[in-house]
Amino acid sequence: MAGRRGSPTLRRRQLGQELRRLREAAGTTIDHVAERMECSASKVSRIETGQSGVSSRDIRKILAAYEVAGPKAEELVEMAREAKQRGWWQLYGTVLTGAYVGMEQAATELHSFEPLVIPGLLQTEEYARAMVLAGWPTASTEEVEQRIRVRMKRQSLLNQDDPLRLSIVLDEAALRRPVGGIDVMRRQLARLMEAGELPHVTLQVLPLAAGAHGGMDGAFTILLFDEPANQNLVFAANGAGGLFLEKDEELARYAAIFDGLRNEALSPPQSAKMIATLAKEP
Repeated sequence: MAGRRGSPTLRRRQLGQELRRLREAAGTTIDHVAERMECSASKVSRIETGQSGVSSRDIRKILAAYEVAGPKAEELVEMAREAKQRGWWQLYGTVLTGAYVGMEQAATELHSFEPLVIPGLLQTEEYARAMVLAGWPTASTEEVEQRIRVRMKRQSLLNQDDPLRLSIVLDEAALRRPVGGIDVMRRQLARLMEAGELPHVTLQVLPLAAGAHGGMDGAFTILLFDEPANQNLVFAANGAGGLFLEKDEELARYAAIFDGLRNEALSPPQSAKMIATLAKEP
């Protein structure tokens, strides 16, 4: 688990949350901190929201403004150093923003709803290739291969000694769409059956007969973290990539939606039976 907690993306978020807490406790504003640092207010805001890292020199300026010194200051300076490290996903920066993958690497459990396609963590390579070719029709051959490599590398989270716990509700429509052709889809369904047998993976199918449901706005993933300091996140997917949500009311809404989807979906054994039946269809 230590390796996941060390994710630079998560460290950056932790650091930003702590710096925001210290600023509010000091009763100062982002504009005042920016003036002390001789930078823009937007830079300070990006640091607090975890969108940007911060140098050792700048964080010492920030901490001085908050009158934070001693062991606490050194702890935060070290956290800033860790947040500046590069995760493996940053090698693919030309085809990936890295924010979601970095959080995924740090999470201990995911609750995911997917209405249209098989989730990336469970895709076969040939299914992923068909998805990438359809979604990025102007991508170069190298860009296509990079996107596929990222998807395959992400799946290592399910094969670790302490694997990621995964609970997925998959719309029946995603199982019936022959992405890549009938043969590719049949092998993809076989992969789902294998994944569903893993003790840390729970796979349920939401049948078309379920009608209207809470996930009709689109795919989303709830990222859960073991450390109390790490507030859970929701990633709501969209055509431009996606949006992170972290307000308490947003987390509560999506948790309730996911619970509703699980209740409406087939049980894991029933879901496995449906997938096996679809895999045998001509």
